[in-house]
Amino acid sequence: MITIPNDVATVINILSENGHKAYVVGGCVRDSLMGREPDDWDVTTDASPKEIKEIFASFRTVDTGIEHGTVLVVSGKTPVEVTTFRIDGEYTDNRHPDSVTFTSNIEDDLSRRDFTINAMAYNHKDGIIDPFGGRNDLENKIIRCVGEPDKRFTEDGLRIMRAVRFSSVLGFSIEEKTAESIIKNENLLGAIAAERLTKELMKLLCGENVFEVLKEFRSVIGVFIPELKLEFDFKQYGKKHAYDVWMHTVHTVNNIEANPVLRLTMLLHDTGKIATHAIDENGNSTFKNHAAVGGVIAENILRRLKFSKEYINTVSYLVSIHDKEVPETRIQVKEYIRELGEKNFIRLMKIRRADKSGLSKGYRDIADKLVFAYSTFDNIMNNEEPYCIKQLAVDGNDLKRLVPANDIGDTLNFLVETVIKHPEKNNRETLIEIVKKNR
Repeated sequence: MITIPNDVATVINILSENGHKAYVVGGCVRDSLMGREPDDWDVTTDASPKEIKEIFASFRTVDTGIEHGTVLVVSGKTPVEVTTFRIDGEYTDNRHPDSVTFTSNIEDDLSRRDFTINAMAYNHKDGIIDPFGGRNDLENKIIRCVGEPDKRFTEDGLRIMRAVRFSSVLGFSIEEKTAESIIKNENLLGAIAAERLTKELMKLLCGENVFEVLKEFRSVIGVFIPELKLEFDFKQYGKKHAYDVWMHTVHTVNNIEANPVLRLTMLLHDTGKIATHAIDENGNSTFKNHAAVGGVIAENILRRLKFSKEYINTVSYLVSIHDKEVPETRIQVKEYIRELGEKNFIRLMKIRRADKSGLSKGYRDIADKLVFAYSTFDNIMNNEEPYCIKQLAVDGNDLKRLVPANDIGDTLNFLVETVIKHPEKNNRETLIEIVKKNR
């Protein structure tokens, strides 16, 4: 049923040979039962940290969290975290236990864990240890806290994000009392480090159940991205608008591929709408320059959440251009590629499709335009048609004797504009002749 890798099984067997109980535990058991490949394997045991180090004296060990009972044992080429069964003390910081007490009872250890699907242990001798019905919840696709939800979440506020992340990634629903406690305790997220929230958010956004999670638990996301709360229930007037700003956003996130950059862009793409909203003479909502405004807002959000510089620059830029229309001529495609770059051109086409998917039915279809844009892009790439300075048949050195130094940049840009429209002119002799005629 559960196949434990040899290096991990070696650790369990050695502990057993030395008179101790040992099990794989937590996420690796959950994933194995779901037919997924676990990312890592954790072992729990009744051996104390001191005994673990003595038993594995011939192995490389690292005291990664020995005060909480964890010793890293390198078995073969596999690092295995081995943790003593424990009971947690009070959580006065809503994040970490103030103290831990070691125990010889596996059920005591499992009772301190967050969700039933993560509170199972297994070894080949005893089979699955499942005192809280985790296996049943797996089969019924339910996220349920172990014990009292309020207690679990006040112990560690990050568990709130873990719950909604698991719901999104696994496609599970959240049990009623657990869901109620999430909303009740959501403000605990305000004390969680930005990096931890960001990690959970990105996994959540790429989950298969992201639509339902963003719809049902929008206020949870709003705790650490309050800019998004302005979108909740903000009505958009006019025939093309099928949803309020937030539900439009939720649809667009769901209707773009599960790529982290693209999903994050769609989450933030309309953050500039509230500040730019106006009603025109026909009673329709307008959002002049909302993309540019949103780009600035997105950059501020991403900086606050400690995203990498690459993410900040890429996502805020994509937000700032997300409303550019799909190009409809070959020349426009080349001009777009010149302005955006190849990677962002493709991203923008996907963004445009997703953005349109959040409108009323009669305003969604841009399939023909996208077919043209993609096929033209491919054709331009395959034919190596020039669209930027580095593809010109001349460079700055060729122009030194023809134009003043201060004009070389403008001249090269002029030549790019020329060959975008007339790619056949991209040869050295022709381009030099063009420069001479336009001096």
